[in-house]
Amino acid sequence: MSTKVVKSIREAIGLSGLKDGMTVSFHHHLRNGDHVLNIVMAEIAGLGIRDLTVNASSLFDIHQPLADHIRNGVVTAIQTDYMAAGLGKAISRGLMEKPVQFRTHGGRPSDIASGNTPIDVAFIAAPSADPMGNCSGKYGKSACGSLGYAIPDAMYARHVVVITDNLVPYPLLDWSIPEIYVDAVVSVDAIGDPAGIVSGTTRITRDPVGLVMASYAARVIEHSGLLADGFSFQTGAGGASLAAAGFLKDIMLAKGVQGSFGLGGITGYMVDMLQAGCFQSLLDVQCFDLKAVESIRSDPRHQEISALHYASPTQRSAVVDSLDVVILGATEIDTDFNVNVHTDSNGYIMGGSGGHSDTAAGAKLAMIIAPMFRARLPIVTDRVTCISTPGRDIDVLVTQGGIAVNPKNGELCRRLRDAGLPVIDIHDLKAKAESMTGTPRRLTKGDRPVAQVIGRDGGLLDTIYNVPEA
Repeated sequence: MSTKVVKSIREAIGLSGLKDGMTVSFHHHLRNGDHVLNIVMAEIAGLGIRDLTVNASSLFDIHQPLADHIRNGVVTAIQTDYMAAGLGKAISRGLMEKPVQFRTHGGRPSDIASGNTPIDVAFIAAPSADPMGNCSGKYGKSACGSLGYAIPDAMYARHVVVITDNLVPYPLLDWSIPEIYVDAVVSVDAIGDPAGIVSGTTRITRDPVGLVMASYAARVIEHSGLLADGFSFQTGAGGASLAAAGFLKDIMLAKGVQGSFGLGGITGYMVDMLQAGCFQSLLDVQCFDLKAVESIRSDPRHQEISALHYASPTQRSAVVDSLDVVILGATEIDTDFNVNVHTDSNGYIMGGSGGHSDTAAGAKLAMIIAPMFRARLPIVTDRVTCISTPGRDIDVLVTQGGIAVNPKNGELCRRLRDAGLPVIDIHDLKAKAESMTGTPRRLTKGDRPVAQVIGRDGGLLDTIYNVPEA
């Protein structure tokens, strides 16, 4: 039979027709274990191709070699949903001439599908693939589970290259991406380091403060009026968020509530809830740990979904729009409930919205769980350094010092007060934190834009400015 296998990544680049000024894309399911972006970009640089846009669903510390490609003119623009602190610090100090464009996990595939951010060549890291390009993330030594963020790239890029370290006979069964989207396949020794792709386990916090917040969060959900049969839920992989899921599991089992689905980046704790009967299914755009990878491989109730299906605002529907409750984090939140997850307290880029603003916009109850202060800096401020998620989409902030409810949600406030929960005005919560930490000095911003935060609707939400050299 025919085959799409080529001898090397360099040959695949040549066959793709990649030229100066084009856009290449990558996905982040291998996270901090990814080898593919760095290998591909090194080959591109070796071929003398320049002035490229890199469209990556997320960038991690392992991708810091991109900084050298920026300095050398190989990369002149970046589009992403998240950027870790290593590369983020260099960008914040003015490394690039063009501002980075930050999108959301729903906004990125929406703009790819609409042609607003066309991709010339997509490089897809696939833990398993066959010679015609059918590929999956569920099998092989580099298994990462769902390939949900790579699916839109495969569907809409002009040319698609699958890179795998587990080439299997045709046809691969249970594929994530079918051969109809794939132009070339490259077999390499390793697409990533499994230790950085998934952790052996993601752990619930043992910190007493985190456990208090988690308990409050679960009780907010319990008394929100949303916890009933058919309930749907998403939470992150942070320690307090996982602890909240653990408390919620106990409440659901005690009350005999069976939810419809758990959503998002799936952890082993969400798998536990599925297996305990708390949910009928899990809808998974990304696996966070080994237990989730094993579950999506073996349990038909654990379903892979694309980023379009997950959160695109321009598809006929997206799962986030059917979501009851989401638990989210924050580096800052202001008294208007605007949330920052892009920068740290010094203004350096160290994150991104990901699915934060998508789920907040879609969910009936969007909850922020965060400590009153970190490193003696209060979490609540008069104005966040960067608006990642608008306050209109946030319902409640849960801290160890009390629960602040957005004034738009009077019914929720009454429910929580009636349940005896410690509801506090967000201005009073700010004052309470500052009485312990002092009032922080105002951040000095530079005068040069280094990043644009694009909302899920495609409009400019905020601009991040450079951090002046000390």
